Amino acid sequence: MHYLEFEKPLAEIEGKASELRAMAAANKEMDVSAEAAALDKKSADMLRDLYKDLSPWRKCLVARHPDRPHCKDYIEALFTEYTPLAGDRNFADDHAVMGGLARLDDRPVMVIGQEKGFDTKTRIERNFGMARPEGYRKAIRLMELADRFNIPVVTLVDTPGAYPGKGAEERGQSEAIARATQKCLQIGVPLVSVIIGEGGSGGAVAFATANRLAMLEHSVYSVISPEGCASILWKDAEKMREAAESLRLTAQDLRKLGVIDRIIDEPLGGAQRDRAAAIEAVGRTLSAMLKELDGKDRAGLIAHRRQKFLDMGSTGLAA
Repeated sequence: MHYLEFEKPLAEIEGKASELRAMAAANKEMDVSAEAAALDKKSADMLRDLYKDLSPWRKCLVARHPDRPHCKDYIEALFTEYTPLAGDRNFADDHAVMGGLARLDDRPVMVIGQEKGFDTKTRIERNFGMARPEGYRKAIRLMELADRFNIPVVTLVDTPGAYPGKGAEERGQSEAIARATQKCLQIGVPLVSVIIGEGGSGGAVAFATANRLAMLEHSVYSVISPEGCASILWKDAEKMREAAESLRLTAQDLRKLGVIDRIIDEPLGGAQRDRAAAIEAVGRTLSAMLKELDGKDRAGLIAHRRQKFLDMGSTGLAA
């Protein structure tokens, strides 16, 4: 288990409980069940207290937790007959974006998501979930394919933002993001999205301009990272805690503001503590959101999606 900075007291207690059990396993005559149970209760109470009212900055840390389920985990667990589709038919295949045809509850869908990787090798391969222009153009191609065959689109968002490198800018990063966002607004099939970790800047909006948008309880969604915001406003990245408070990037804030449609509850301690339960909850939400859009015609889906985003600047944002 990887512990976050604010979880260090919890790490000590759970570490002591593990040590006691290891000693008992090595010495069969030693009975530590009572001591271990007491430590378990103490750690459970502390975990509940820590996660009862997380600050926005701590939610950022949880959203970035390395053990949190990633796009690949959700696809493998929730979707059957997944057939990956690669490349943008122009430059290259961006491994930060994965997608393909699949079935969700036996319903054909096109699933597209950003994958961060789970160890050093895969994180480098996936560019830490930061897509280049070819990644957004791949997403556009898959959305067009889904639209042509009348297949709903499911997107899983988890990115700190689009890749800001020189090559990406040379190949038209901002244009690719804008085109992907435009394509989300144009397709005449249901489009549902879940922010499973970080929803960073236009790199997330290009996948999340959907008819229905949900967030996991401890995910974040913002126009810029707290560190980036602090660097611009205060010339000091260490003021990221103040920036996180001001950005109103939590699922709870965004639900009140009308930016997202629903919040998906996470297991106590975050999705990383019970990955299977978190994945199952996302699957139920995706199925529910798709069912809500059943029976709507193409024109209705497009009009609803466009109006949803046009209304964001005039409803709830003054609250």
